[in-house]
Amino acid sequence: MKYLLIIVTAFWAGAALWHAVSLPPTVSGQVTRIALPVAWGLFALVVLVLLWCRTGGLLPIFIYVVGFLLVAVWWALLSPSNERDWADEVAEMTHGDVTGSLVTLHNVRNFDWRTTTDYTPRWESREYDLDSLSSVDLILSYWAGPAIAHVLVSFGFDDGRYVTFSVEVRKERHEKFSELGGFFKRFELSVVAADERDIVRVRTNVRDDPPEQVSLYRIALGPEARRSLFLAYIDEANSLKRQPRFYHTLTTNCTTLVWHMMKRIVPGLPLDYRLLLSGYLPDYAYDVAGLDGRYTFAELKTMADITARARATDLQDDYSAAIRVGIPSLP
Repeated sequence: MKYLLIIVTAFWAGAALWHAVSLPPTVSGQVTRIALPVAWGLFALVVLVLLWCRTGGLLPIFIYVVGFLLVAVWWALLSPSNERDWADEVAEMTHGDVTGSLVTLHNVRNFDWRTTTDYTPRWESREYDLDSLSSVDLILSYWAGPAIAHVLVSFGFDDGRYVTFSVEVRKERHEKFSELGGFFKRFELSVVAADERDIVRVRTNVRDDPPEQVSLYRIALGPEARRSLFLAYIDEANSLKRQPRFYHTLTTNCTTLVWHMMKRIVPGLPLDYRLLLSGYLPDYAYDVAGLDGRYTFAELKTMADITARARATDLQDDYSAAIRVGIPSLP
């Protein structure tokens, strides 16, 4: 049992040292990043060999416990920050001011994407009237099979405008996303509000490594529920601007945050494995009467695939209207 405990804790500590240590993207920084978990692994291996050879009595265990406690204390003291060299697409933080029914959103992303590395960044302030909030759509972007998707929520207004909220991993300029790193305080969390021509189009028309398939489902929410969900996103964005938080692959991600916000509107929403396997979130929404009940889920799923329409949309077209062609409005 003691061998298993040392092996498990050693793997955890090694992964934490690999993913959570923040070092500059220089040669020395990367060498240090590799050296730390390697040194820890060798330390744990020496302890295991000493125990196996019955050398030193309880001293190897004592030394290992002290070493592990030092790593655990370092881990506990890690704190998120809003002050880093962020990647351009998450460089600013969306936040909002609410006065009655009028909302001013600051730092709405509206990039002009040509490729993933060639783009014109734009961050805008926009005003919205919650009394004219007319629709809520669930958008999912699949890049790793049917079980995994990034979740976006898009709000439509009577004047034809849409604004999309996305819970994003806030990467630094030199970082790439890692699901495993998301377990180990590697990334901060951000709520980004964006124009659909930016945040949806970059997924359907620009990224191709891997290519992404995007689906859009109309969500059945009444006026007060729509308003409450919109304000919940603003509350979350404002909260993250005041107090940064770490992203977590399982517990604090694009799906679980939406579920927590929806619980404020529809009490009693059941926990479900599909909240973790985000690609199946539409099935969950259908089962809790959140989608258009006039159709079977199979029919909705076919209509929801907007990938081909989005790719065929010219830059001069009304992007939001074009991607919704063929998706019936809710009664």
